[in-house]
Amino acid sequence: MIKRKSHLKSNHLDIHKVKRKQLSIQFSLDGFSFSIFDIDLQEFIVFKEYVFESKKTSPEQLLIHIKQVFLAEKILAVKFEKILVVHVNNLSTFVPFSLFEEDNLDTYIKFNNKIYNSDFFVYDFIINQDMVSVFIPYINVNNFLIDQFGSFEYKHYSSILVENLLNNYANRDTIKIFININTSHFEIIIGKQKKMLLYNTFEYKTVEDFIYYILFSMEQLKLSVEEVEVELLGEINKEGDLFIAMYKYVRNVSLLKFKSKYNSLLSITDVYKRENFCLFNTID
Repeated sequence: MIKRKSHLKSNHLDIHKVKRKQLSIQFSLDGFSFSIFDIDLQEFIVFKEYVFESKKTSPEQLLIHIKQVFLAEKILAVKFEKILVVHVNNLSTFVPFSLFEEDNLDTYIKFNNKIYNSDFFVYDFIINQDMVSVFIPYINVNNFLIDQFGSFEYKHYSSILVENLLNNYANRDTIKIFININTSHFEIIIGKQKKMLLYNTFEYKTVEDFIYYILFSMEQLKLSVEEVEVELLGEINKEGDLFIAMYKYVRNVSLLKFKSKYNSLLSITDVYKRENFCLFNTID
């Protein structure tokens, strides 16, 4: 079952009159969202989000859900000058550029994930970070999107997340921790002088799980809960249990303040921006 969670569209917008536009799509086993960006006006003009309410979605069921979204969203059938697709899964790893060999993509992935002979391996270069993100995309969804659009660019969620957080939000002199929170998992990125010290993804069910993994990660790098600065993004608010628990154990914790050089004709709140950080950072 799919459910539309968010629907933001500029008033009186005729999408067919927008000459040059970029479509950015993001999907995971939990949901599908997209934004449309007016390249000439440099403004976001459409944002929509769907959640998949199945308890356990497979890649095959994911494709069925996405096909349903395309049937419902006729706006996805218009012509776009640029299309960027973002894959969200835990089938990825970062490799230092000095150790990266294109012929060994499967070797990098198999240390963290079970792989199959049918898997397809690709990679992203991370700007200003001297490393590469190697990942397995949902190839069945890519094939469907090729039928819809022809050619398009695609990246892994972690590539956009790490690149933007470290290049635009990390401090030059001190260590900073970013935690991107989703319903059942979160990513932790620790950086110093805009370079990554640690990246990991954890699944959690309880607040205690969430706090344990964060404190464990900090302990590995001998970071002080009294001194280190932590910024939270994703599905998080100051009134929620996760934020309250974080504030109990870590002194300097806050919600990420979204930065963007682009405007928006949409009523996009700070909550939307934090929850959809990667989708709103897909514009070059």
